[in-house]
Amino acid sequence: MLDNLILFFGQFPHWLATMLMATMPLGDLRLAIPVAILGYHMPIWHVLLLAIVGNAVPTMIILYFAGHFHQWVEKNAGFWGKHWINYLAKIQRNFEKHKKYGLWGLFVFIACSLPGTGSHPAAIIAFVFGVPFKQSWGYVFGGIVVSAIVTTMITVGVDKIF
Repeated sequence: MLDNLILFFGQFPHWLATMLMATMPLGDLRLAIPVAILGYHMPIWHVLLLAIVGNAVPTMIILYFAGHFHQWVEKNAGFWGKHWINYLAKIQRNFEKHKKYGLWGLFVFIACSLPGTGSHPAAIIAFVFGVPFKQSWGYVFGGIVVSAIVTTMITVGVDKIF
């Protein structure tokens, strides 16, 4: 699997490969930054900028359009739209206990840079909680920046150890 990723991204210029890796929900910053620093030997400031932009753009799209998509499904999807609404209501009930953490919880969820966390799931969580784009974007972007810095520090530290 990793060999396939390396082969796939090897066909792009390093800067573009870094941005594309950062856009992927399963890899995002935790994949793009180590590959760019350790594999491509790119300057750290350049890697940070590319990874943050690459991760922020799809997250912004998810945050902005999730509500619109939800409204469209509700109006136009008929049978499936009703199931979607019921499923979303069930998810919202399950997430109620986490709502107390608010936007700072969303920020920490992204910033901690652990597997299963990140900006893509956080954007979906913001949608589920009904947090508008204008309210959530600053916290989500801040979490992306902190996550990128943490990942970079770990990457550079690992490089120095070995």
